[in-house]
Parts: sequence; structure tokens; C-alpha cells
Amino acid sequence: MKFFIDTANLEQIKEAQSLGVLDGVTTNPSLMAKEGITGTNNILKHYVDICNIVDGDVSAEVIATDFAGMIKEGEALVALHPQIVVKLPMIADGIKACKYFSDKGIRTNVTLVFSAGQALLAAKAGATYVSPFIGRLDDISTDGLHLISEIRLIYDNYDFETEILAASVRHTMHVIDCAKIGADVMTGPLSSIKGLLKHPLTDSGLAQFLADYQKGN
Repeated sequence: MKFFIDTANLEQIKEAQSLGVLDGVTTNPSLMAKEGITGTNNILKHYVDICNIVDGDVSAEVIATDFAGMIKEGEALVALHPQIVVKLPMIADGIKACKYFSDKGIRTNVTLVFSAGQALLAAKAGATYVSPFIGRLDDISTDGLHLISEIRLIYDNYDFETEILAASVRHTMHVIDCAKIGADVMTGPLSSIKGLLKHPLTDSGLAQFLADYQKGN
């Protein structure tokens, strides 16, 4: 399972990278705004800064909602750095753009996916990644994890190469559950990754080991 961090915060990306388990980064306009990154040039520079920290894929989202605009923005994004993956919205023109880019060998991430049908269309269009938003489904009393399992079944039925990128991961149990179901990738906050480290028996066991060492030394 690949671990992506869902943020535009450079310090959090560096911390995740330092653990040695980070495979990539996902961003979106909301995350950029949260960090105070505004203006086209500043946003583009920030993508490059992120690429210079991590070794893996960095999803950079287009703002346009029309086919021509997505192509123009997407081509500008991939020109920034070899690690950039063009992030496209799950709308008709987004699927058209996905097919356009996939035919040219440009990697894509189709985002804002909330149904198995949408995920099927993204795979048919050649998406590199599809991003079902499990946390947002949970927010409206819908089982986000069930969607992951549906997509996994469909993709396995037809050997689609599109990777399931579980997005809107909110906490550590989301990570564990997605791993059980077979999501190819998870993207979440730093806390969801660091939470995997924690167990009270690890803490108490280490404390006992150190105490016993001190007694004899």
C-alpha cells in the first residue's frame, strides 16, 4: 500500500518523508489556500517545492472545468516537474481530459469520486489514480469503505490498471480498513500516518526495558 500525505504544508511533508514511508503527495486548491498559497505563480512554485522534497508522485489539480482549459492547465503542470500527476475533476470534461492525457502517456488522478460508476468511467478513460472520498461519504452517513470494496471488485474483475487512491482519509483506522480492503494508495493527514506508530503496550514495554537496564547499569 502506498502512503501519500494530503497537504500543502512543506514542514508536514518533510516530517512524513523523514519517516521513510512516504510515497507521494496529494494537494488541492483548498489545501493550498489553507497554507496561504495564492496566485498562479506562487502555486506553481509550491508544487515544485513539494516535488523537491518527495521522491514519488505529486498530484496537482486543475482549476478549469472545461476540456480546453483542463488541457491547457494540465500541460503546464506536467511541464513543471516529472513527478507531477494531473488531478482532474469527475465531470464529463474531466473524463475527456483524462482520456486525452492517458493517450499521451501523461499520468492523471481523477478526483471527487463518490460512486462505483464514476470510478469505472475513470478507469475506462485510462486514469492512473482514482480518488474516492471516503471521509466525505462518512460525513453524510454513507459507508465510504464500502465504496472502496466495490471499486476493488470491479477493477479486479476487468484487470484495470487504475490504482484506487483512498482519499479524504480522516484517521488511522481509515488507513487500516483501506489496507484490509485492498486500496492501492491512501492519502491522509500526517496524523493518520503517525497514528500507526502508537500503541500503549509499546510505550509501557519500552519504559520497562529502559527501567530494567538502568537497574543493572
